[in-house]
Amino acid sequence: MKKINLTASALVVALSLCLSANAQTSSTYVAKKGELKESELQRWSHLDLAKDSIPGMSVDKAYAELLKGKKGVKVIVGIVDSGVDIDHDDLKSVVWTNKKEIPGNGIDDDKNGYIDDVHGWNFLGDAVHETLEMTRIVKKGDDGSETYKKALAAYNEKNSKALKDKQQVDFLLGADKAIQKYLNKENYTVDDLKGISTTDPDLSKSTMIMTRVLSNAGPGFRGELEEYNKYVYGQLDYNLNKDFDGRKVLGDNPEDITKTKYGNNVVYGPDKEEALHGTHVAGIIAQVRGNGIGGDGVADNVEIMAVRAVPDGDEYDKDIALAIRYAVDNGAKVINGSFGKSYSPHKQWVFDAIKYAEKKDVLFVHAAGNDGDNIDLAENANYPNDSADNKKEFASNVLTVGALNNKYGEGVIAEFSNYGNFNVDVFAPGDEIYATIPNNKFKYLQGTSMAAPNAAGVAVLIRSYYPKLKASQVKQILMDSGTPLPATVDLGEGQMASKAADSSKSGKMVNAYNALLMAEKMSKK
Repeated sequence: MKKINLTASALVVALSLCLSANAQTSSTYVAKKGELKESELQRWSHLDLAKDSIPGMSVDKAYAELLKGKKGVKVIVGIVDSGVDIDHDDLKSVVWTNKKEIPGNGIDDDKNGYIDDVHGWNFLGDAVHETLEMTRIVKKGDDGSETYKKALAAYNEKNSKALKDKQQVDFLLGADKAIQKYLNKENYTVDDLKGISTTDPDLSKSTMIMTRVLSNAGPGFRGELEEYNKYVYGQLDYNLNKDFDGRKVLGDNPEDITKTKYGNNVVYGPDKEEALHGTHVAGIIAQVRGNGIGGDGVADNVEIMAVRAVPDGDEYDKDIALAIRYAVDNGAKVINGSFGKSYSPHKQWVFDAIKYAEKKDVLFVHAAGNDGDNIDLAENANYPNDSADNKKEFASNVLTVGALNNKYGEGVIAEFSNYGNFNVDVFAPGDEIYATIPNNKFKYLQGTSMAAPNAAGVAVLIRSYYPKLKASQVKQILMDSGTPLPATVDLGEGQMASKAADSSKSGKMVNAYNALLMAEKMSKK
């Protein structure tokens, strides 16, 4: 999975010194001034730009004005991800159950090839960590292809950076321990650091650096430092380690698509904590609304089907293709794919699975990626996508979603979000999104991984209250009904103040209220 540890990235920076009756044009919106209150931040993606001056999806407005008193049908959404903590208090009541399977009897009751797949399937078994696809390509050796040359260059660059990051994080951890030892206490303040007077050059340097860290990151710096450390060492030990074989524990050949029956039914994997990403994604869509616990999901009348296929590293094409097919075959009408990678040796397997989903009328919502790149350019490809040539889409059921932050204006597109007026369809909230994580906890996370489930949640609402609409229609509604982006948007260095149309195919932000109004009209045709 091409995922950037965005919290760690922020730390590194710190260290390194219209459709509705009351629709408005984008020029009339006023951005909210100042920082959001905690109550606003926890649900900003549900708020309304016109009313709250925050570029949310007008979810609360949709429930209050359009869905009140209405009954929808249950919609199953497949969460193809790192696993889901199905025991979480804010999720367990909305977990999909395979009624054709008798739990725990060790028998494939529904004869689909997956024994006791009561709440989904785990195509990774006990595997957790994995290499990146570029690492696998380099490991296979030089075959004379341009793909190999590109992968080798990218690998060398990434590995070199990881080694430098290791030096930095090792120094920071050492500096922190040195300060603790000198002050004879674990937790210290900037004032404590200012009180240090020493002729020891190493301690002096440690004091200077940790003063900067504490000033920028605040009292929670150690948690961010530990997360940064885990990220850096995870890259070197697993993602970029050509000698590491995460597949070994699974006993499956990822090059053989004909062997489909592997893995197990433990949908959160061998360690619940490693299912953080998938649990967060599931919560954005489906955490129970209005129960006073944590945050609220976008959708009601929803069941989440956990399909574990995304490790800590790049996913295998085989696992993704089979995960999509599994979700389709077991009744999912929406599939969320908050994963992606730059290389896809067996992309046709995934393309075929997407076409299979299209044939079965299933919408596949995919994250655009977190590299801040124009993914219309071949060198910035983000797989899976829905076009083999960047000219024509081969399927009508794929919605690719970029990420927004909560500050309306030219900078509303999150700085990490990929963009592209062909390969990105629409934008949705993806920065500082509050949702479930394993073991009954909640957390703010950011990435297009969070934007995709926000859009998927709105898709679920449409499919629940207007079930006769097709997946392709739902996709078009989400694109056409969105709130227009500001006329010009910041797309990163060298792309300042670009036309909104350069950002995505629609140039819009998902809006649940407008989407449901359009769905109502379309359903009557």
